[in-house]
Amino acid sequence: MKKILIIDDEVNVALLLSKFLTRNGFDVTTASTGTIGMEYLKNGDFNLVLCDFRLEDTDGRAMLKNIKTQYPKTGVIIITGYSDIKMAVELIKMGAYDYITKPLYPDEILNTITKAIETHYALVEDRATPSSTGNDKSSRENRKQAFNGEFVLGASRASKELMRQIELVAPTNYSVIIMGESGTGKESVAKSIHLNSPRYNQPFIAMDCGSLTKELAASEFFGHEKGSFTGALYTKIGHFEMANGGTLFLDEVGNLSYEIQAALLRTVQERKVKRIGSTKEINLDVRIIIATNENLQEGIQKGRFREDLYHRFNEFSIWIPPLRERGGDIMLLAEHFLKLANHELGRGVTSFSPEVVDCFMNYRWQGNVREMKNVVRRATLMTEGTEIAMKALPLEISNYKMPVNDFSSQAENYEMREPRHDLKNAALEAEYDTIIKVLREVNFNKTKAAEILNIDRKTLYNKMKAINIK
Repeated sequence: MKKILIIDDEVNVALLLSKFLTRNGFDVTTASTGTIGMEYLKNGDFNLVLCDFRLEDTDGRAMLKNIKTQYPKTGVIIITGYSDIKMAVELIKMGAYDYITKPLYPDEILNTITKAIETHYALVEDRATPSSTGNDKSSRENRKQAFNGEFVLGASRASKELMRQIELVAPTNYSVIIMGESGTGKESVAKSIHLNSPRYNQPFIAMDCGSLTKELAASEFFGHEKGSFTGALYTKIGHFEMANGGTLFLDEVGNLSYEIQAALLRTVQERKVKRIGSTKEINLDVRIIIATNENLQEGIQKGRFREDLYHRFNEFSIWIPPLRERGGDIMLLAEHFLKLANHELGRGVTSFSPEVVDCFMNYRWQGNVREMKNVVRRATLMTEGTEIAMKALPLEISNYKMPVNDFSSQAENYEMREPRHDLKNAALEAEYDTIIKVLREVNFNKTKAAEILNIDRKTLYNKMKAINIK
């Protein structure tokens, strides 16, 4: 269960927040002063701190500095009034994950807290490890691994190539387009680029362009001044300004209207932003990473996406392959998500049954990594013992039957091949022929084939990969 510390001298606010978050599955502790809050932090292992900016004995800036100095792996969210928004943005640059403005809205609070805990999870999990602040190499490794939650660096060639590209582009200021199917982990890759860049200690601001209406988009991007239009009850900081000094991640950018694309182009070109209703221009130093599961070049041809904006963004592009093309990573990901689910649910599930392993390896994973994460979380919840069995899987997965042609056609391609120059001798050639024969006899059930061949499944997968059978 995730642990949250609320530091707020308004007793009623702290009490309401505590009850709401407890109902949503969090372990909540409250403190009425900064001093008490620091004492609780000393004696407890908290995932996240919600801290009011104005406290009786201190303020949010001092609290953030103390928390980040003594407990750098604990996330911090600042609670602030409307008049404190500018200060809150500065606090984000000091290391706060985000800020929540008063009055407090349950959906906004829960969404922000959930994202903050997911962001800081990898660091919180390793809290017992001594700090390596003075060790630059260790610090780089920690940043490199911090967002592997949705793209675990595995054994597949695709994963290694992806990490190579991340390490190549991260130190630059290039704008990046990340392409891939829904659920492949595009935001996770964007965060990895940010963490491996010189901007790693500056804000990473993510924006879902797919959920923006035409009317709200300009305000979300650029911000607005109080009274600049009907309903503008307070000054709002736009995402560009919030990300200043750091990285702005725009997800599903292909959904933006043509008019907003034109405004974006001007901002990207001039590196300046002006809030709606203001005459003051703000200089920007922002790296932009965008993500899409659509073909933007096709959108250009159909007049839905500006070609000049595309070329501004496309200084470097990364393609994330779907999970079904990363067979060598499937069980690595499954085991990683099992570990996360055990931590979240307080369970002690340790493994997957051989049947589940076969099922995972043969399933198509149309929802990619996101689908796998949800499946493993559900299966962990449904499992009473220490091993996940087939009955714990959703029916669409446990009843899934891969067409025999998927494997048999690969086997036929192998048998029709020209002699392979990388097969060192006839004995090795004969071994692969035997593997093909056994796989056919057991209808490509890899668990049974491994038993007959007297090898483990991992060895069988490697040999199948060597002869280009997935």
